[in-house]
Amino acid sequence: MKRSIMKDLLAWKQSGRRKPLVLRGARQVGKTWVLEEFGKTFPDGFVRFNFDKNPEFAQFFQTTKDVRRILQNLTMASGQRITKNTLIIFDEIQACEEALNCLKYFKEDAPEFFVASAGSLLGLQLSGGFPVGQVDFLEMGPMTFTEFLLADGAENFAAFLSSVNEFAPLPDAFFIPLADKLKHYFITGGMPEPVSVWTEDKDPRAVDSVLSDIISSYESDFGKHAPADDVPKILYIWQSLPSQLARENKKFLYSVVKPGARAREYENALNWLRDADIISKVSRITKPGLPVSAYDDLNAFKIYAVDVGILRRLSHLPVTAFAENNRLFTEFKGALTENFVHQSLKRSFEVAPRYWADAAHEVDFIVQRGSDIIPIEAKAGDSIKATSLKRYGKNYGAETPLMVRLSMRNLSYDGSILNVPLFMVDELDRLIGLATTIYRQKAYPVDNGLV
Repeated sequence: MKRSIMKDLLAWKQSGRRKPLVLRGARQVGKTWVLEEFGKTFPDGFVRFNFDKNPEFAQFFQTTKDVRRILQNLTMASGQRITKNTLIIFDEIQACEEALNCLKYFKEDAPEFFVASAGSLLGLQLSGGFPVGQVDFLEMGPMTFTEFLLADGAENFAAFLSSVNEFAPLPDAFFIPLADKLKHYFITGGMPEPVSVWTEDKDPRAVDSVLSDIISSYESDFGKHAPADDVPKILYIWQSLPSQLARENKKFLYSVVKPGARAREYENALNWLRDADIISKVSRITKPGLPVSAYDDLNAFKIYAVDVGILRRLSHLPVTAFAENNRLFTEFKGALTENFVHQSLKRSFEVAPRYWADAAHEVDFIVQRGSDIIPIEAKAGDSIKATSLKRYGKNYGAETPLMVRLSMRNLSYDGSILNVPLFMVDELDRLIGLATTIYRQKAYPVDNGLV
């Protein structure tokens, strides 16, 4: 498999200001695999220490903060040679708080060593505080649709999508098979194991079995790592996720979790799921402005699952929907489509996506790209109705260079609305850049090249 985060890891390796790396991400997104693949690029390879599997390694960090002594102990205990040309991997580092805190001493006392750490529940540890400026962070999520194409032997389609640089309809020879590939992705999601099962066997039932195992591992983590009082509440929120996204207005409602539930009772449980990277919270903004975070409505938000395949399995959507035209995209109010789009936006844009709503309208996502605020609607199927997008344009057209509609319609741009096929969502940042350039060239024409 090819993971785009490898480019970020190589940039970290080559940086003259490198610090120990903390790789965050939910369970089963492929953190250990990618670090080991990255380790193969080092002259002396890699050495990995798993604090969950081998808790005895924690003793070396509990008795001293001298990193050279720690490395000596790790070398002797593992029987593996560690040099300045070795990638040192601390896996499941959340299981050893002393090792996590010791990363700052690697920066201060042994900066010549390459140290990368990863953990499935790192967000929980880091939410409690961590020395600012002592480590470098990278976020890793499920495989994107582009990465899925590469894993599925469709490099030609991925190359084609990355080459599109004008707003003309895509030929059917590309559009139709890409739409089918997207259906496959909605079945598997982006977790590497179900993707691997699909690419090898093309068996949706085997994919469902793997996804069920991942969901079970998440639910097992609730009981193992969450505060005992919060475990039932976490499970209620987790199981309510399909119902939350099945409504037209997808604003999170505590009453959907459990009748009579109140925010003060369930807020900690919700934050636990967010910090574990199992869900994401998307805040509503009161109006588009810079920075978008300044206009967050703290009382209104939506939540999405870490992965569209997990959401499908959690919702018990059968694999039979796989063969029924666009039903997979439109099932339960397009929730799978929104979740899929959010996954990509979260990775593509530096600022976390928001959404906008008034009393009667809701625009699914708002992204900040540089100084531009871009509204995005995610439409299931090939519908072109955009009532909420038009309302947004009427309210904020003067400060909106572009509006985006993601759907199963072909690529087009009419000077106001950019329509992008859902399977091109990973190219959205680049396409928005092309469209806003066209917009500004028309809005602010150069006079004979003299201005």
